[in-house]
Amino acid sequence: MLYGVLADVIVGVHLAFVLFVMLGGLFVLRWKRWAWIHIPCVFWGALHQFWGCVCPLTPLENWLRQSGGEAGYPTSFVEHYILPVLYPTELTRDLQVLLGFVVIAVNAGVYGWLWFRTRNKRA
Repeated sequence: MLYGVLADVIVGVHLAFVLFVMLGGLFVLRWKRWAWIHIPCVFWGALHQFWGCVCPLTPLENWLRQSGGEAGYPTSFVEHYILPVLYPTELTRDLQVLLGFVVIAVNAGVYGWLWFRTRNKRA
């Protein structure tokens, strides 16, 4: 049971990281120092999409699930609602690359707007 709970926590952390990569620029709009954490996370997330790498959290989660012997166990809330968001069945290599560009575009837009706003305040 403990392994299953830990695996669910890992999935929650994974989802939080994905959301932070996509939407963390909104924190930067309010608190500029978040950029020091957010920008490296954006690069990490985008590069993983471009290269098709597996996030280190995924093998950890799989190991925890296997260690807990959860192969035949009914799905939990996390497995039912969060896992399909992180690991969609239709995820292709082309879609992964597109998602990498979406991550870059969304965050470039937020940081561009922040830069433009900051520049106009100084003028």
